[in-house]
This record gives sequence, C-alpha cells and structure tokens, in this order.
Amino acid sequence: METTSKFAGRLGIFVVTGLALLTAGIFYIGKQKHLFNPVFNVNTTFKNISGLEVGNNVRFSGINVGTVENIRIINDTTVKVYMIVDKDVQQFIKTDSYIKISSDGLIGDKIANITQGSTNGRSISEGQHLHSIEPLETDAIIANLSKTGENATVISNELSEILHKVNSGNGTIGRLLHDSTIAENIGQTIRNLKRSSKGLDENMEAAKHNILLRGFFKKKEKTEKDKNNDKKARGKEDNSSIKTEKKETWKERRERKRLERKKKEEATAKNN
Repeated sequence: METTSKFAGRLGIFVVTGLALLTAGIFYIGKQKHLFNPVFNVNTTFKNISGLEVGNNVRFSGINVGTVENIRIINDTTVKVYMIVDKDVQQFIKTDSYIKISSDGLIGDKIANITQGSTNGRSISEGQHLHSIEPLETDAIIANLSKTGENATVISNELSEILHKVNSGNGTIGRLLHDSTIAENIGQTIRNLKRSSKGLDENMEAAKHNILLRGFFKKKEKTEKDKNNDKKARGKEDNSSIKTEKKETWKERRERKRLERKKKEEATAKNN
C-alpha cells in the first residue's frame, strides 16, 4: 500500500512537470510564431530567395516582428514570399519600404529585413505588396574572391622570382647591385667626363692667349661690341625722333591758336 502511494505521488509529479513544460513550450513557440498576437499579412517577390525558408524571422529595425508564413514559386523567374507581421508595427512600415534577404550573422539562417520608409509616407495596409531588393549571390562573390586570390598568388610568385633574380645578381638590376666592376666603371666614366670638361675650359682659355688665335677672339669681341653699340645708337635715334615729333606737334598747335586769335581780331575790327 505504501509503495503504491509513493508510486502514485511520483507519477503525479512527473505528469504535472510534463504538463508545465508542455504549456511553457506551447507559449514559447506561439510567441515566436506570433500565434497569440494580432498580425497582418505582407508579401513580396524575388528572383532568388537565397535559402530563405518558411518559419524564418522577419525583422524591422533589427527587431523580430514576424515570420515567413509561405513561399510559392510563381514562374521560372519569380518567387513570392508571404509573411505575417505583428499588428503593432504596421503603422511604422510605409508603402515605400522594401524587403531584402540577409543572414542572421555570418553563418546564421536567412531572414527577411523590412527597411524603414520615408517619415511622411503612408502606412501599409493588410496584404500589402512591398518592393524587394535582390540578395547578393554568395556563389558569385566566392568565385570572384577565389579568382582574385589566384591572381594575387600569381603576382606574388612573379615578384618573388624577380626578387630572387635581383638578389642572385641576375639581370641588369642584379648586376648593377652586385657587380662592383660595373659600379666602378660608371664612377670612372663620370670622373672622365668631369676631367674632359675641365680640360676643355682650360684649352679655350689658352686659345684666347695664343698669338695665332688672339686676332680671331679679338675680332669676335669687337663684333659683339659693335652690335651692342648699334643697338644703343638705334635706341637713341628712336627716342630723339619721338621727342622731335612731339616738339613739332606743339609748335603747330601754338601756330594754329595764334592764327585763330588773329582771325577773331580781324572779324571784330570789321564789325566796328
């Protein structure tokens, strides 16, 4: 009898605990699936939903506000996504809002993100269709990254090969860096050029004092002086001619005024 009572007590505790867990689970799932909150429907279309599934979250301003209720293939280029969203946020979602698919973290489930519309926009209604933005193709991005990585590897290998040749003294740059003979020859060539330039200046100076060439340099110097004197003389003549023209013009003006005064005096005398 006592054993039966203990068994019944344990069974009762187990049943009550199970019912409590079941009830809590139902409420939790209902809350997650928005089964107990007033909701409204919204839909959109994509060409590719990139792994979005029924039951995935719908977010607005980073908050879970609904779930994906249904996904239907309309044709070979259109997939329609139906969502249920909490009624409380309907007033904040505008008709110019749009929906895009993104990931919940780096490797998380896909989610449908509803963006914020304009502040003065009109709120959406029940069953409203919103525009969408096509998701980025992950496979295409990975392919491009892979191709970029391959190109970077090729470039890196080529640079390594070039540096190896330079360090080994191969090629023109390698020989210039490692062959001391070439560097010495270049330095010697520069010194020879400087020496030749200095020697040329000395030879020219000596030629000026040479008896046979002295006349040539003097004649050249005289010619340059004559040219300079001619330029100065032409400048003076031009200045003097300008002054003469100005002086003659002034004389003519004075004579004209004198004649005008004389004519006025003669006219006055005739009138009297």
